[in-house]
Amino acid sequence: MDPKDLLYCKTHEWVHVAQEGGAKLATIGISAFAVEQLTDLVYMELPEVGGEVQAGQPFGEVESVKAVSPLYSPVDGEIVAVNSSLPDHLETLGEDPYDAGWIIKVRITDDSGLARLLDFAAYQKQCAEEG
Repeated sequence: MDPKDLLYCKTHEWVHVAQEGGAKLATIGISAFAVEQLTDLVYMELPEVGGEVQAGQPFGEVESVKAVSPLYSPVDGEIVAVNSSLPDHLETLGEDPYDAGWIIKVRITDDSGLARLLDFAAYQKQCAEEG
């Protein structure tokens, strides 16, 4: 996926929304900037398929040698897929955060949270400010 086509949370999660089978499906991951800031990743906790997520609420966490960071959902919905290979292959997040590094897929039940997300330009500005 092209990072320019994604929406971003201020907490560095990205989301790609697509229509699939009459429903909106959100693919969610963390940005290359977030992976770079975390440095050496050592652990990731993922949710179960079938669970519910709420915009702005944590659904898992990623741990590096520096810190433990919650993963926040940008949307409300039901988890329909989890990238279960990620915890055993955390290097994927650094190598390909926008394709192979997706974390969860969510069938959106309420997309009003999308209006609060940042586009690529606004997210780049935020990252530059954070350094």
